[in-house]
Amino acid sequence: MTNNMRRYGIAMLLVFVFAFAKAQTNPNKTLPKAEREYDKYAFIDSREIFEKIANKGFKSVEIFSKLGDTYYFNNDYQNALKWYNQLFKLDNDTIPSEYYFRYAQTLKSDRQYAKADRLLKTFAVKGEKDSRLQSLENAPNYLTIVDFQKGRFEVEPVSINTNYQDFGTAYYGPAQVAFASARDTGVFYKRRHSWNEKPFLDLYVADRDQQGNMSNVQKFDSRINSIFHESTPTFSKDLNTVYFTRNNYEDGTLGKDDERVSRLQIFKSERKNGKWSEPQAVEFAEGGFSTSHPALTPDGKTLYFSSDMPGTMGTESTFKETDIWRVTIEDDGSYSDLENVSIVNTEGRESYPYISRSGNLYFASNGLQGLGGLDIFVSTINKDGSLSNPVNIGEPANSPDDDFAFIVDESVNTGYFSSNRVSQGENDDIYRFVQIEDLRETCEQIITGTVTNAITKEALEDAMISVVDINNNIVVTRRSDRNGKYALKLECDKTFFIRAEKREFNTAEELVNTPTTTGVIEVDLALDPESYKGRVGDDLAKLLNLNPIYFDFDMSFIREDAELELQKVLSVLEDNPTMTIDIRSHTDSRGTKSYNERLSDRRAASTRNYLISKGIDEARLTSKGYGESQLVNKCSDGVECTEEQHQDNRRSEFIIISM
Repeated sequence: MTNNMRRYGIAMLLVFVFAFAKAQTNPNKTLPKAEREYDKYAFIDSREIFEKIANKGFKSVEIFSKLGDTYYFNNDYQNALKWYNQLFKLDNDTIPSEYYFRYAQTLKSDRQYAKADRLLKTFAVKGEKDSRLQSLENAPNYLTIVDFQKGRFEVEPVSINTNYQDFGTAYYGPAQVAFASARDTGVFYKRRHSWNEKPFLDLYVADRDQQGNMSNVQKFDSRINSIFHESTPTFSKDLNTVYFTRNNYEDGTLGKDDERVSRLQIFKSERKNGKWSEPQAVEFAEGGFSTSHPALTPDGKTLYFSSDMPGTMGTESTFKETDIWRVTIEDDGSYSDLENVSIVNTEGRESYPYISRSGNLYFASNGLQGLGGLDIFVSTINKDGSLSNPVNIGEPANSPDDDFAFIVDESVNTGYFSSNRVSQGENDDIYRFVQIEDLRETCEQIITGTVTNAITKEALEDAMISVVDINNNIVVTRRSDRNGKYALKLECDKTFFIRAEKREFNTAEELVNTPTTTGVIEVDLALDPESYKGRVGDDLAKLLNLNPIYFDFDMSFIREDAELELQKVLSVLEDNPTMTIDIRSHTDSRGTKSYNERLSDRRAASTRNYLISKGIDEARLTSKGYGESQLVNKCSDGVECTEEQHQDNRRSEFIIISM
């Protein structure tokens, strides 16, 4: 088995977004009367509607919160305080958690600091339990995350590469590098592996300068190199111990397991009196599995490696994959505490670990999200041995091909990795790099979303997106694009408000608690128009975004919650004295069709009579019941449905007949 990496491609889904423009013909005196009437608009002010309802004594979370918002988002904190005071007098458990924050801000404007502080403490508790926060799970968008680390390295292939395999570097003292290569086996013809007809690998050593340039390549010690594969060495700090990967080959014999497969094994050799000892397989590597790519920690007390031994996450697949493992090296040279480093492993392949002097674990994976094939990742090893979530180190170190065997000399910010990016997967080459920037903050939240008109669902271009922190400071602003979309970056483990504002619309805001791990959060914002455009044929229920006008089963009287919604319709009719509407009532499918028609007629008449009782001329109102003839879901006769599904069909519409 060679270290030639199989190339994995990633299919990219290209999403094309098409924007459609609607042409509108201006009204013209020559148009028929009906067409001219269709283009006539009614302007309905949302604040006026809610203030009228509130001044009549109606109370609800919706009324007081929306009235408060209309002032709060215009920085009129005193008037906002008036309505938020009313909101919190309701003592209602359904008050959204962000209103504790908004109320506290208005209290501060009135110098009520002690009360504001109590509200903020409550807000912190409420925010943690908010069901929306629970649903804001870390949803990483891998291209965004990878792109975030892009450009931290300057990369080029080293001059000592050949047309054969060259890969797997390891520091060998302060001025040399060891690596694996198939360039020269030292015999008359190049021995080739029967599996892929590629030459066998030996270990080599080269000089290096501070820029990472390599020169003067020589074969490593003949006691280490055999007639089969050797690769990926790691050396102790004093350079007197080496661990490396080899085919299961000892005493001149190629070992095979019960499946007649020669597994990769980690071997160890020690140098005494200037000579390397005969390599011996480490004891934990013995069995019907492979161990490879050893890497010592700087203190020499822990050995990391890759293996498909029992307990590996990918061993259930047809092709056994490898995980990153580690084992403790005791003072007497024995091994203990064999452990799967589970936080970095997947059902895919994790291999080629390397531990830097600052305590970062670099490794390659094709199971974590990357650009294709093996990508290089980094995870910080904490003092207690725990590790942080791995982060893709980004381009140009990573590419759509296999990238692996990353090592770095942090004292001069140079290093090496291996890749088959040039040869389309045929051969590996060594690349040197200069690290021009440290790993960017490993926890960043990408916030994306779309701003829309809450009534028409159309995207809103050029809306102002503001991020506001808990101290009411604006952290960052953006503008939505022509498709209503925006994107920005925020810190992890913080509380923010994502606010959208646009002229002629009411401000909308969402509370966001960013997680503790890098990811992407989608926050869509729907803005209610300050005024609604109504035309002949429109349904006021949709224009006003009314909650459904529900009736109890087999009943036609006006419920308390329905009366609140009818107050909104009443306000529109009062503000537009020439408007006429047709009230249409619908039932669910339970009961006979004839009975449901009579019931819906009674409900429509009940709604009409309510509006007449509030002063609307009866000539402006017509009503009709449609029974079960226009269901909004599947709940027809004989279909089993929930009570909530049936209630969706018990609804009212308010169609504008004339202006």
